[in-house]
Amino acid sequence: MPETKEVRWNHLTAAELNELAARGAVVLVSIGSTEQHGPHLPTGVDDFMAAEVCRRAAMLIDDGPPVIVAPSIPFGLAEHHMLFGGTLTLSLTTLHALLRDLCRSIDRAGFSGILIVNGHGGTMTALHALTTELTAELNIPVGFTNYFAAGRTVIREILETQDGLMHACEGETSMIMAALPELVRTQELDNAVGPAITLPAESTDPVYFAVPFRAITESGVAGNGNKGTAEKGERLLDGCAQALADALAARRHW
Repeated sequence: MPETKEVRWNHLTAAELNELAARGAVVLVSIGSTEQHGPHLPTGVDDFMAAEVCRRAAMLIDDGPPVIVAPSIPFGLAEHHMLFGGTLTLSLTTLHALLRDLCRSIDRAGFSGILIVNGHGGTMTALHALTTELTAELNIPVGFTNYFAAGRTVIREILETQDGLMHACEGETSMIMAALPELVRTQELDNAVGPAITLPAESTDPVYFAVPFRAITESGVAGNGNKGTAEKGERLLDGCAQALADALAARRHW
């Protein structure tokens, strides 16, 4: 993908951002998590991948108002990973306050809309509710998506051992191999295995209980991280970015 334009908020000057706001630009706010990702992946996986998908999606937008990518939020709701160590988590009230302040700043800067793009399963149900409150509070439209939900179809087509992203799995391992290969502990790949899980949004259980992730998997992995490849990762990143760009193009009235 040719790098012909700059889409990252913190790589632009204030004057450049003001000009983009005047052109009706929409801002992507990516949010991930800093949490354990098994023995082979860094703790920043969810943050890195949400931000990378947003950057690639913004680069794909050629017609209509531009898309800008705000600095990523590297923290989410990760209480269920705390027993493993290496995890930073926010409370729900802190998450709401942080998102409110950032989105208010984007609104005051004159931009035409905000799309929150999530990369962490543990935060997504809370973000649905917070998006509703932010919509009522701000003067501009606010949307929400999980990048792995926007790209669900392409993810299912590419992965060989699972139907969707799990945790430190075939998919996440592949994407890190493609984007940040130096961060993969390849010597630990044989240990990067764990049981399959169902994402909260796809669960059919009639009752929800908060369960520590360590009760699900001793390795910290859900899925098959040892099946990851950089080739799959590049296709996953591009496919999710294209799905996100298509969703943005369908809402150009922002």
